[in-house]
Order: sequence, then structure tokens, then C-alpha cells
Amino acid sequence: MAEEHHMVMTVEEVAEYLRIPRSSVYKLAQEGRIPCQKAGRRWRFHRQAIDRWLGNGEVQNFPRQNE
Repeated sequence: MAEEHHMVMTVEEVAEYLRIPRSSVYKLAQEGRIPCQKAGRRWRFHRQAIDRWLGNGEVQNFPRQNE
């Protein structure tokens, strides 16, 4: 079965994509160090923004979303 790639990813999908623990994704999101948005109580990540963030190769702080 072909793997489906969504434009908007969950914490679990980002963790798998980056090959890091989910707890690390949560920490990066809460610290504003990874591009993301909160939808209700859930973090969401745009695949293109993650790809740009990876390609950038530098640590960047992103505005934190209101919780």
C-alpha cells in the first residue's frame, strides 16, 4: 500500500518524519523552535514549513501560539 503524505501533520507524524521521540516534538513546539500551530488543544505542522525548517540548518525561534 502506498504511503500517504498529508500537507498538515500531527505530532506523531512529525516525530516519525524527523525520526525523533514525540516528547522532543512537543518540547520543540512548546519552546517555539519548530514551525507549528495549535488547533484547539492539538499541535499541527505544515509539511512544507518543516521541510524549509530542516533545510535552513539553523535554530530559529517561531512565535508561540496562545494555549
